[in-house]
Amino acid sequence: MTKQALIFLLILSCIITVKSQYNTEFINYRNTGRSISTNLEFDAGSNGTNQILINKLLLGGYISAEDKAQSAKYLRGYNNFGVNLNYDVNAFIKGGKKHDFLIGIKNQEILNATYTKDFFNLMFYGNQAYKGKTADLAFCNVNALRFQEIKFGAILHSVDSVAKIGVSLSFIKGEQLFYIRTNKNSSLFTSADGSELIFNSKFNLAISDTNNKNVMSFNGVGASADIFFETPYKSKFGKQSILIVNANNIGFIHWRNNSVQYSSDSSFRFSGYSVDNIFDLKDSTLNKINSDSILFSLTNARRENFNVNIPTNLVIINKIVWSNQFVTNFGFRHIFNANYKPYVFIEPELTKGKITMCLHVGYGGYVRAGFGTSIAYQSSGWFFKIGSNHLQGLLLPKYTSGQGVFLSLAKKLK
Repeated sequence: MTKQALIFLLILSCIITVKSQYNTEFINYRNTGRSISTNLEFDAGSNGTNQILINKLLLGGYISAEDKAQSAKYLRGYNNFGVNLNYDVNAFIKGGKKHDFLIGIKNQEILNATYTKDFFNLMFYGNQAYKGKTADLAFCNVNALRFQEIKFGAILHSVDSVAKIGVSLSFIKGEQLFYIRTNKNSSLFTSADGSELIFNSKFNLAISDTNNKNVMSFNGVGASADIFFETPYKSKFGKQSILIVNANNIGFIHWRNNSVQYSSDSSFRFSGYSVDNIFDLKDSTLNKINSDSILFSLTNARRENFNVNIPTNLVIINKIVWSNQFVTNFGFRHIFNANYKPYVFIEPELTKGKITMCLHVGYGGYVRAGFGTSIAYQSSGWFFKIGSNHLQGLLLPKYTSGQGVFLSLAKKLK
C-alpha cells in the first residue's frame, strides 16, 4: 500500500468513523446499541525488525546501511512479521424486544510472515558473508490475503435478561492471495570463491489469478462466521464482573481455477554463464535468464482451485467494574493461522461525564511488548473513539516495533 493510500485511509476514517481495535462488530454494541457506523483498524509490527525498516518496506523510502544494522540487532533464529488492515460499514437495526439485526460490508487485508535470520541477511546484504557457508531458509513463510465480505447477523441482547449472544455469517469475495512456505532443508549454499550456488528448493507456492489484481477482481469465493458472547457473573472483585468472548473470521476462501500452485523438492546448481565474445551474444543464452524460466525449471506448476483458511481472530476480555467511573479490562487475543503469538493485555479505564480515557499495556502478538491509549466520547446520539494499542513504534521507531490506529464513531438509532 502506498503512502498516499495510507494517508487517505486515515483521513477518511477520521471523517466517517471507525470502530473496534479487535476486528469485530459486536464488542462495541454495549456502547452503541442500534447504530450506523463505519470502521477501520490498522496494525503492523515485527519481533525481529524495528519500525523504521517496517515503514520503509510498507511505504517506500531509502533503506540505509544504518537502518539495516540497527534493525538486525533484534533478529532471532526465527522472526515474525504481520500487518492487519480492515475497514467496513455496518448497521445494527431494530429487530424485536430482545434482538437486533446486523448488516455490513467489509474489506480485509492480512499479511503475516515468518523468516529466519539468514533470510533477512540474504535479502538485505546478499550472500557475500555466506561464502563457504549454507544459509538456512527452512520453514519461512509469507501469507497475504485481500478479500471483501457482505455480513448478515443478529444479536440477542436480553438472554436471561442480562447476557448477550451474537452470530453473523459473511459471504466472501476473494481478491488476492500470495502464499509461500519453505520446507525442511531449504537452503542456499555459496562456494568459498563465490563461483557456485546450490539452492535446495523445497517449497510450496500459491498465487491467485495474476491477470486480475484490483478491487473488482473475483478470484475466489468463501464464507465465514462470527460468534459473540457476553455475560455478567458474580466475583469477589469489584461491584460487577463481565466476561466477553468473541471469535471472528471462522471460515475459508475457495480460490478459483485461474489460481496457480507451485511445488518444488529439488536442488538447483548455478555456476554462471561462460561468454566467449561479449559482442556476439545469442538469444540461446540470455533469453533463458528470466524469473519465469527459472521458476518453471524448479517447480511443478499447475492451475487448479483450492481452499485456504482465513486467519481466525479470538478475543477474551474479563471486565471488572469497580465503580461507575473506573473499570479494569484483562484480556487475551490470538489470531490463528497467522504466525501470531498469544497476546495478553490490561486496560484500566476512567470515565468522567461523557469522556472515557483508557491505557493499554500488552505482551505478545507480532511484537514483544506494546503500550497505547485511547479516548472515547459518548452521548445519547453519538459514540466516538480514537486510539492505538501500539504507540511504541510511533514514538521510538529506531528501538521498537509495532504501530497501529483504531477509530470509532457511531450514530445511534432508536
